[in-house]
Amino acid sequence: MDITELKKLIQKTKLNIPSQVLKYYEEMKEEREAMVENIEKKGVKDKRVLLTMRIIPRHIFVPEELKDLAYEDNPLPIGKEQTISQPFIIAFMTENLEIRENHNVLEIGTGSGYHTAILASLANKVVTLEISEELSLQAKKRLKNLGFENIEFVVGDGSEGFPELSPYDRICVSAASPDIPIPLLEQLKIEGIMVIPVGNENEQILSKIIKVGNGKGFIKKELCGCRFVKLKGKFGFS
Repeated sequence: MDITELKKLIQKTKLNIPSQVLKYYEEMKEEREAMVENIEKKGVKDKRVLLTMRIIPRHIFVPEELKDLAYEDNPLPIGKEQTISQPFIIAFMTENLEIRENHNVLEIGTGSGYHTAILASLANKVVTLEISEELSLQAKKRLKNLGFENIEFVVGDGSEGFPELSPYDRICVSAASPDIPIPLLEQLKIEGIMVIPVGNENEQILSKIIKVGNGKGFIKKELCGCRFVKLKGKFGFS
């Protein structure tokens, strides 16, 4: 697929991908295609998610010395005891969020900014929280250089969310919590969806939370076992 065809497909699928991102399209293209093919084989079917992951250059979000490993289906360290998640898990989480182009999304755990870029490509706006100021600033610089203008960066306790811009249509939590943080449930719209890993330090279940109609409860669906870094904060791990 050439750039002209790609631009038409982006418009057709209502993706919010800046033109600056396409400058990287030919870089490590074969590796990125192989990554997406592997994700498809594992069961992810959402065409908007798959197309976005065919375009976003994961290799610019990892340390230079790990660039050659960027498209392997593994998590990679990014410093500050944080990781960039396994590509399949990112795709699987994003598919289960069921993001539409008019949605506002809260992301807990900016990390490298790679998942942030995917969410921002699918949604109307993303508010992303990161406990490490250094990682947040690095991600902000990357994403601004890529042309993203629909992302709000916040440094703080992710377990408390960001009530100032709530409620959110979708909440994506990229760190494990012992329980579902109450503030995040409160900031989720009625019928909104949250995807979050829940469990202890060694054993976690990736869970899909749907806030029910009266706003006082939720439906919880367990998706799969997983392993994430801990969500540190008042309503996470101390």
